[in-house]
Parts: sequence; C-alpha cells; structure tokens
Amino acid sequence: MEKVAIVTGASRGIGREIAKMLAKEGIKVIANYNKSEENALDLQRELQNENINIDIFKADVSKREEGRNLVQYALNKYKKVDILINNAGISEYKVFNNETDEDWNRVINTNLYSAFLMCQEVIPNMIYNKKGCIINISSIWGMVGSSLEVLYSISKAGMDGLTKGLAKELGPSNIRVNSIAPGAIDTDMNKELTEEELQQLEYEIPLGKIGKPEDIAKCVKWLIEDTFTTGQIISPNGGWVII
Repeated sequence: MEKVAIVTGASRGIGREIAKMLAKEGIKVIANYNKSEENALDLQRELQNENINIDIFKADVSKREEGRNLVQYALNKYKKVDILINNAGISEYKVFNNETDEDWNRVINTNLYSAFLMCQEVIPNMIYNKKGCIINISSIWGMVGSSLEVLYSISKAGMDGLTKGLAKELGPSNIRVNSIAPGAIDTDMNKELTEEELQQLEYEIPLGKIGKPEDIAKCVKWLIEDTFTTGQIISPNGGWVII
C-alpha cells in the first residue's frame, strides 16, 4: 500500500522540494500551505504535468483546529498518515531587547507549537498502525544559537528537544522521530542577503557553497527509507557547524 505524507509549509523552498521528491517517489502527499496559495497551485500543476497527483490543503498549522482539519483530511481520504514533515516556519531578525510578546508568539507558535500540535494529531493513527516517521525541519541555530535570531534559535532548539523526547516515547510503537537541521540554504529566508554577504557566507563554509533545498529533500528521503535511526539531529551544512 502506498505511503501517505503530510508536509507543512510545502508551497516554497525546502518544503516544496520535499513535497516534490516524495510525490515522485510514489508517496501520496498532502502539501500544506497557509498564505501562498498560488505557489501551492503552481506546485500542483507542475507535478500534474508529469502525471503525478498531489493534494494541497490550506491551514494555519499554528492553530489547533486548522492543524486537526489538515490531519483529518488525510485520514478521511487515505485512512492513514505514515509520514509527517514539520517544515512550516518563519524567521525573525531583530535585536533581542527589541523583541515583543507578539514577536515571541508569532515565531514560537509558527515554528514550534505547530510541530507540537501536528505531532499530537497524527500520533494516534501512527500508534494504531504500529509504524510512522516524523521529521522536524530544524536549523543549525537550534544547535548553536544565532545572534539577532534568538527567538528563531529558541524555536528550533525546542523542535530538537521535541524530537529527542518523542523518539524515546514512540520508539516502542515503531515510530521514528528525527530532526534535520540545515545550514545556509538557498531559500527566501536568505533573499535579503547582498551578493557580498553571500560570498562571505560561502567563504566561511568549508565546502565553499550554500546548500540547495534538494539537499534537504534527499536527507528526508533517506530518513524515510531508513529503519534504525531515531532521535537524531542531522545537520547538512557543508561543514559550517561541526559538533
């Protein structure tokens, strides 16, 4: 039977590449988006041109009811969820003492709370089926922290904690939980960097290049296929951060 995957934040960047890769592997994909409807439709059309069908579903996964509706859609249509990719996220670049309560709520809810609630919504079905794969898209800043991105760092560190704790709790049910913590990746999050800043960034990375969304999608593919890796924080970052 074909596997079923939910990918949050799937209309752009890393999430889009993950959704494309999974769909091309024959997995039934529900690609979640919130505000970027045209990008989601474009993804759907792109795959349809290759005779591949993909579901798109609008939901703000930082809100319980909308996240639950997304999971219920998958269960109603496919009767199961085998794979959850928690990719939805936003960045915040600001001096820490200028951060507001609203900033905290926006970043933590979008990046961390969404992963918490989506896990809660899919886990009962995974436990029932005695199998599952959850992958949280974290960041190197969750591992080592980043100046001027403290809230973002907190949210991603929280995702890694969620990964480790859940992996221990769900292992007996044959559910694997891992984090992928990318380094610098060529996505919209880096679009404000100047050419000079990008060159400096590449200079700091031992492999001398910025990663591509496809690099992260390939890591996702491996974690789905693997059967003995759980509770791990895997960081494709070109050697920028080595722990």
